[in-house]
Amino acid sequence: MHASNEYQRVYVWEQPVRWFHWINALCIVVLATTGYLIAHPPALLNANEATFGYWFGTLRFVHFVAGYVFFANFMFRLYWSLVGNKYANWRNFFPLTLAQIRQIWEVLTVDILQARNKPVRTMGHNSVAYFTYTGTGLLTLFQVASGFALLAPMSDSFFPQLFAWMLPLFGSEQNLRIFHYAVTWAFGIFALIHVYLVMYHDYVEGHGVLTSIIGGWKFMAKHQVEAPHASGVSGFPGKAGAPSGQRGSAEHAKGEPVI
Repeated sequence: MHASNEYQRVYVWEQPVRWFHWINALCIVVLATTGYLIAHPPALLNANEATFGYWFGTLRFVHFVAGYVFFANFMFRLYWSLVGNKYANWRNFFPLTLAQIRQIWEVLTVDILQARNKPVRTMGHNSVAYFTYTGTGLLTLFQVASGFALLAPMSDSFFPQLFAWMLPLFGSEQNLRIFHYAVTWAFGIFALIHVYLVMYHDYVEGHGVLTSIIGGWKFMAKHQVEAPHASGVSGFPGKAGAPSGQRGSAEHAKGEPVI
């Protein structure tokens, strides 16, 4: 462990990214819970008249409202990938450089294969995490599209009708519902792995990955902050056209405290 005076505090996750993360997490919990109950409705006995027992309708309403919020939040994140800082940039989410591809193998040998104990230190996410989020982003689009497609036959609203084409594509409403339900479990598995790896990296690397999504700050040894592999963008140009490592140097020179 380096001495504490060799560590530098770096502002990584901007407030909009942190809001996106927690809103997204809440939406997934609500959607998964209500979706499971829709697929497996419990037998609730009530002495009241059936017309007063509209709990299932309320459940579906909550599910679709959460779906709208989920979609709007995702679209905002796409926007922020264009205007946010380098750690939020869209370039990170695709295997555009040899360095990113090489880093995938380096991370897998530590996290999955346990073949070495030297962690891959990055200020943003590592390449495996970024590519994983690309996959969950595609799953998000599928869930939104398939969810509104399933709503379309029961809604007069124009927005769900935009996705009605998915029903004939999958052959029937039931077929689409099966895929929609299966992806819900994929999100659940992802959430478990995500929480485990965040805690694992926080323990192994010790630079505040767990608390960074709350306050935005991470910590890294001063001599590692400016390393190309730590930039999170693998050398792609920033907004001003300078290489990401140079842009990072300018950002960290703006009075970021060394503690």
